[in-house]
Amino acid sequence: MSDAPEEVAWQGKWITAKRRGKWKYVARARGIRAAAIVAIDADGHVLLVDQYRVPLGKRCLELPAGLIGDEAGHEDDSPFDAARRELIEETGYDCAAIEDLGEYHSSPGLVSESFTLVRATGLTRVGEGGGLADEDILVHRVPRAEIAAFVAAKRAEGLAIDVKLLLLLSGALLGD
Repeated sequence: MSDAPEEVAWQGKWITAKRRGKWKYVARARGIRAAAIVAIDADGHVLLVDQYRVPLGKRCLELPAGLIGDEAGHEDDSPFDAARRELIEETGYDCAAIEDLGEYHSSPGLVSESFTLVRATGLTRVGEGGGLADEDILVHRVPRAEIAAFVAAKRAEGLAIDVKLLLLLSGALLGD
């Protein structure tokens, strides 16, 4: 454990590069966090999205997700408020219920960011989805039993696969 003080090496609007002793890592600026949504409809389909990710240089298959507190007027949103807003914005589906599945860290050796994982149920189609005007989000409604094959097909097409999809793939990857 490092007792060294935390130093800010660089700060932008969205991220901050930090140093503590020999460790260098990145954090979200202004305490912004994230919410990721496992959205399951009444027919047992899971909603996934894919969008172009600049750091990867290609499209990425992901759970619907978004930042908490990044927009004016939404700085004090709960993870559940943000998850519902992002679900509608990205997929065009609203939900009747949101269940807290906990807080997780995706790459704790490099990034201090965490995300709150939620399960959204009681889905109702309320719009087109696709994200904001500058986003090009494609929505996929995939039967739970076909998730592994769907992810494999998207990987074969050249899409990146977000680590959070391991949640849905664990049984298939572990031979269950």
